[in-house]
Amino acid sequence: MGSAWHQTTALGDTVPVVVTIGPYRMAERADVALASVATRHGREKDVARAAKAAKVPLPAPARAEVGEPYGAFWVAPAMWFVEAPFGSHEDIAAHLKSIFGDAASITEQTDAWVRLDLSGTGLVALFQRLSNLDLATLPDGYASRTVIDHLGCYLIRKGAEDVTLYGPRSSAAVLLHALEVAAKSVI
Repeated sequence: MGSAWHQTTALGDTVPVVVTIGPYRMAERADVALASVATRHGREKDVARAAKAAKVPLPAPARAEVGEPYGAFWVAPAMWFVEAPFGSHEDIAAHLKSIFGDAASITEQTDAWVRLDLSGTGLVALFQRLSNLDLATLPDGYASRTVIDHLGCYLIRKGAEDVTLYGPRSSAAVLLHALEVAAKSVI
């Protein structure tokens, strides 16, 4: 008699964790697939052409774009993280390889990162305790690497009350704890 295997989220549960503290909601997202796309030397035009044909956004530096089914955010020159629904793109790297062929290097990233969506009034005050990025001055669609509690993270500002964080999966609990402590200190 065998036992059934259950997928475990980055925070160690079988369902994504959601924490609410005061006005802040922190929701783990396990329903998003993630891969990196890096343009190979001399293949910039091929990557741009393939991305346009497949409707894969390739945002400018420090920017993020949402699309269907793909969204993306800039991480380095000629490199992006591309997101898609996990249900339809579980093997997102294979999907992207079929789009870009040998013009880009594609690396699966889904299991390397935890995605946390934060919402609520007063996120500026929360992030003043967490990051060197001044959330109040950043435009919607801004994306950048930052450090939160000694962890290298990506921050995407979707709106004044809507931020997505990607942090290392191996430190998912540490990142959530840092967010919880900061939230309790603000309310």
